Amino acid sequence: MEHPRKLVHTAHIPIRWGDMDAMGHVNNTVYFRYAEQGRIEWLASHGLLDRSSGGSPVVVNASCSFLIPFTFPGTVEMRTYLANPGRSSVASYFDMRLVGEERLYAEGAAKIVWTDSVTGKSIPLPEAIRRLAE
Repeated sequence: MEHPRKLVHTAHIPIRWGDMDAMGHVNNTVYFRYAEQGRIEWLASHGLLDRSSGGSPVVVNASCSFLIPFTFPGTVEMRTYLANPGRSSVASYFDMRLVGEERLYAEGAAKIVWTDSVTGKSIPLPEAIRRLAE
């Protein structure tokens, strides 16, 4: 199912030898680390990880479809997209390729909810995210 989305960040992440498992390809859990790295770079680039604001992002669900296995050496191009935001959440999507290739190696999603750092309850999204996503 295709979702309307806007590209908000591209990260280049080197594949490390230790990312691979006994099967000789990048372990499936590492793809979630690559997605996290891209998401954190994007949030940090907009000053959205400042805990003094009283709010913080929390991933409430995440998924990944593994299409082609990554292997060492290489550099992953991790693209992060946002869909239309809700009151306190925004759906993010990602796709992964090798730098210089158009073939899609993996794709997935993560729902981000903004929460009050003290109570843990959802709060309205920061306006900066809303502007970026819309």
